[in-house]
Order: sequence, then C-alpha cells, then structure tokens
Amino acid sequence: MIRFIQAKDTLPLRSLVLRNGLAENECYFDQDKLDDTFHLGYYHEDQLVCILTCQKENHGKLPKDAYRLCGMATHPDFLRKGYAKTTLDAAMEHLKTQLQIDYLWFNARKNAFPFYERMGFEFMSDEFDIPGIGPHKEMFKFL
Repeated sequence: MIRFIQAKDTLPLRSLVLRNGLAENECYFDQDKLDDTFHLGYYHEDQLVCILTCQKENHGKLPKDAYRLCGMATHPDFLRKGYAKTTLDAAMEHLKTQLQIDYLWFNARKNAFPFYERMGFEFMSDEFDIPGIGPHKEMFKFL
C-alpha cells in the first residue's frame, strides 16, 4: 500500500540505503519540510519498504515548472518485487494529474540507471561524481 508520509518516516531507509548508516537526524534534505515537497512510502504489511521524495525544483535544461525526485530507496530485503516501480508510478501520476507538472528530473546513481531507463527516463548529462556517494547522471521524463 502506498501512502503519503512525513519526512521523518523516510529517515531510516535514507540512512540504511542512501547514506551508509549516517545518523538519521543527518539524513534530512533542506527542502523536506517545504509545503510543496511530498514524500511517498510503500508499505508491505506494516513495514515501510520503499520511499521517495519529490520537491518542486526547476532544471535549467528543461522548460516549465518541474519536480525533482530525491531520496528514492528500497529496503535491501525487498528489492526486485516491483515496490519501487509502483511507488514511482504513483508519484508521477500525482505530479501529472493533481499538480499538473510536466516533467520529473533527478540525479540517478549509476547502479540505478537500468531501473530508470526501464521506467522511460532519459539521460540529460554526462556522468559526474557526487563526493561520498558516487557516480551519477541527470535523468528526466516528461509526464
């Protein structure tokens, strides 16, 4: 089941999957508490197993209002079960139908390129390194 969640609910998975065990209180994003930022979580039974955050942020290479995907993570014990796809599909549907947003963009980790390509996202940058996190490319999709 997918639900809108609070920023604090994302912290355990952000820490575990995205920040190599960094203290949860250090895993907040600056935009987490803005009114136009939203967080989705996929629950398997009563356990939160997949999260994502979408924040309103334009990108200079693309026109119009946009949202940026941040902090998407799936618990390692629940990979390859379709939870990430289902959660991302729900976010894109919300952006398109409820918020009338034309596109979603983000910095994708190298190990996630195949997932996002299967979801129809395209690259819009060369590979670059985010210190302490690793190689990324910018990706986007018109909704």
